[in-house]
Amino acid sequence: MTPPSSIERFRPMFDPRGIIVAGASSHPGKFGFVAAHNVLAHGYAGDVFLTNREGSDVLGRKSFRSVDEIPDGKADLVFVCTPAPTIPELLRSCAAKGVRAAFVASAGYSESGDEGRREEEALAALCDELGIVLAGPNGQGIISTPSSLCAQIVAPNPPRGRIAIASQSGGFQQAFLNYARATGVGVSRAISAGNSAATAVEDYALFYSEDPETDVALIYVEGLPDGRSFFEKMSAAAARKPVVILKSGNTESGKRAAASHTGALAADDRIFDGMCKQAGLVRTRSIREAFVAAATFATQPLPTGPDVFVLTTLGGWGVVTADRIAESRTLELMPIPADLRAAFDERLPPRWSRNNPADLAGNETRDTVVECLEITASHPDVNAIVLLGIGVQSNLGDLERAGPFYPEHGLERVVDYHGRQDARYATAAVEMGAKYGKPVLTISELGETRPENPGMARLRELGRLAYPSTDDAITALEHAHGYARYRRRRGLA
Repeated sequence: MTPPSSIERFRPMFDPRGIIVAGASSHPGKFGFVAAHNVLAHGYAGDVFLTNREGSDVLGRKSFRSVDEIPDGKADLVFVCTPAPTIPELLRSCAAKGVRAAFVASAGYSESGDEGRREEEALAALCDELGIVLAGPNGQGIISTPSSLCAQIVAPNPPRGRIAIASQSGGFQQAFLNYARATGVGVSRAISAGNSAATAVEDYALFYSEDPETDVALIYVEGLPDGRSFFEKMSAAAARKPVVILKSGNTESGKRAAASHTGALAADDRIFDGMCKQAGLVRTRSIREAFVAAATFATQPLPTGPDVFVLTTLGGWGVVTADRIAESRTLELMPIPADLRAAFDERLPPRWSRNNPADLAGNETRDTVVECLEITASHPDVNAIVLLGIGVQSNLGDLERAGPFYPEHGLERVVDYHGRQDARYATAAVEMGAKYGKPVLTISELGETRPENPGMARLRELGRLAYPSTDDAITALEHAHGYARYRRRRGLA
């Protein structure tokens, strides 16, 4: 028999027709309540069945005392919040009702010692016998925004987007989801893999690489129970789509912590690093770097070469960005082409920098920024653009609005104009990147310090990052360029 594709295998888990929350509780402090609440509160359109021993109502909905009372064929997924000893009988009843996927949030398995490890192995064997895809145990939940499914015992529920997450840590999944919510760069799928008794992060990565809802996989690992399987599946995934990976347990102290957390056995870091390079994985070193890299792959075209051009209305930011690009081992701060300089000369006052970075000499109150951006994006020698200065006008407008002279003396008109201009520049950055197939990265600390700024708000509305620092943006661009080179070397571009 031909094994099912990843899409077929994981459809019951990420796009279920219905879901059973086993162990649903009416007590707001219990995981069974939180799981039921989150499934019911976020627009999931499939059938939802709640079970608990008492048959008590939860959030005004009827509960069943047993899965046996639930109609046949109505649910594909069970979310398990019951104690470990009850789970085998529960899963047998679920299989009889047509359930084909189980997320086990319950703990007390391999992370707790040898006896727990034996029970975990028995759980995996049972699910294999029943034809149930097992996620967990000791996990924190599933997100599937195309199905409006928020089946998890953590927060938040992210906006819909193109990043898919698989994490051996529920806390790291939560961190990535928090970044998605804060930036507006959304998520397609997310799963806390827990102890990965039967289904590991590489299995999810392979599914994400085939998933039409996903553009990039974002993976967190602590250990590799099967290094060969990890390498083969991750290689296959990276040949289709970018796979961003963050790994902990890189020191002896970290390895001991990983073993106590999920029972994971961490690999030698040098070997792991070499494996990532061979497999085409994008390795990162922090939660923030990992999310920013994934967000870049999810929202920007891949650069076709190393040559970067910087446009700025802020001289100091241009200098810092030039320094960071010059320090890069893979990117180039390209010399300004003669025809590009001539085109700028026609539009900018004589005091403009006439170089790369191109300091636009305070012309942000005119059409010049958008015109220069399009001229740069359309130039065949430019592979990527960094745009600096969005939001500065609106920030000035905030100061004027807060003063005692507003709205008189023409201030209302000029403040509104500043906001419109910044929103216009943000829109242009997104449109030019899409039109010419080149990354256009916008850098501003205002994305974090004043997210309500019209320029920043417009970027977030469009699902694009306002990179909070030069290092964030250029590091992400290095990752994108490195993955693009990998694809070209493999003949995948």
